[in-house]
Amino acid sequence: MDAMAQTVSRRSIATYAVGSLGTGGFGTLPGLVLVYYLTDTLGVAALAAGLVVTLAKIWDVIIDPVIGARSDASLAATGSRRRFMVLGGVALPIFFVLTFAVPAGIGPVASAVWVALAFLLCATAFSLFQVPYIALPAELTAGYDDRTRLLTWRVVVLTLAILLFGAGGPVLRGLGDDPRAGYLLMAVVAGLVIGGGMLISSRVAPVASPGAAPTTSLAESYRGGLAALRSSQPFRALLATFVLQGLATGLMLAGAQYVATWVLRSEDAVTLLFAALIAPALLLAPVWGRVSRRVGKHRAFVVASVLFSLAALSMLGLLWAPGAWVYIPVAVAGGAYAGMQSLPMAMLPDVISHDERVTGLSRAGIFGGVWTAGETTGMAFGATALTIVLALSGYVESVAGVAAVQPDAAIDGIVLSFSVVPAAFMLASLLLLRRYRLRRADTDEPQLIPTSQETP
Repeated sequence: MDAMAQTVSRRSIATYAVGSLGTGGFGTLPGLVLVYYLTDTLGVAALAAGLVVTLAKIWDVIIDPVIGARSDASLAATGSRRRFMVLGGVALPIFFVLTFAVPAGIGPVASAVWVALAFLLCATAFSLFQVPYIALPAELTAGYDDRTRLLTWRVVVLTLAILLFGAGGPVLRGLGDDPRAGYLLMAVVAGLVIGGGMLISSRVAPVASPGAAPTTSLAESYRGGLAALRSSQPFRALLATFVLQGLATGLMLAGAQYVATWVLRSEDAVTLLFAALIAPALLLAPVWGRVSRRVGKHRAFVVASVLFSLAALSMLGLLWAPGAWVYIPVAVAGGAYAGMQSLPMAMLPDVISHDERVTGLSRAGIFGGVWTAGETTGMAFGATALTIVLALSGYVESVAGVAAVQPDAAIDGIVLSFSVVPAAFMLASLLLLRRYRLRRADTDEPQLIPTSQETP
């Protein structure tokens, strides 16, 4: 492919980055409000709410490797992965709106079933876009630093999307007196923005001459994913690290609304939490790219992860002194989060390139499918971990318009799920990251290797 022999263009970088409006929006808004919508508007018990989110993500794990293999097959047959991306961008807004369009008066059980089915279809549409989207960087450029540049600007847009959806979503939800109507308005606006970002970004997918389309059965799709895991040790290490970090960040994301409502005593404080998170992330996303060029992606990733862990652990102080000081460690975590997103995503194309060099196989779609399955698993179990803590600590669910009083143990559980528990997951991820040993010389194309080589 010609793109592999040249520096990635600014237009390609910008078009690719726009896709993070979609991935960031879908990754942020359901993670932030869906469990809260179920427990505090629809009256669904905390564990049942966690199960609803987890079922959709388990479905992701099942279908993502299949979509990855079919995406590779589509690339071979049509010369591009664009078809899958467009289908996901068109379908997702429809199912996203349905997720938050539960009819009034149908009861908690029926409401949970409605949300589960709609969100499952929504997650399927997202995977149709996300899996080939993850595979594209390895096909857009072969340069080690070019991939960092490509993914750095994607993370800049991702952080903007987190701010847009994380802060703007609750604002839209709060317009008017009816919580159900507020959630529906939020879903319509957010769904249109998410789908638009996906459709624009689909245009960056390279188009090459089609070849013979391989036939891929379901069994072959799963075997391909398992083969990729078995044959690529760097992929196993990077994926396991990213899954655990997704679990930690997913737990904190799902817990932010509960911290705002029950610890800071202001439902609207979630907007300030996201502003504190995103402002430093926007400033530091390009900085992490420069740091990685000096010390390497792996070392920069370690630094970002350690910073995030320390910031999370410090928020344990909310147990004794809840207050506005929490925005400081949230800001530190936001700056670190920018590196935790851009650096592993820039390392993944290196893993794919290394695998192709070693095996001679083109499996970017398969790698993208397994990666997306792992990422969604981590985020899903983050929300599940939160609901387990809420249930164990005696959290009281409620329906819209009915005030609830939480026991002290439930408030303590919310704080622990926002501090100590995610910090523990981050520590475990750093232990796994020690097994990742790819460096610039293992992945870069010869003509793109700078004279100053990175050392382990």
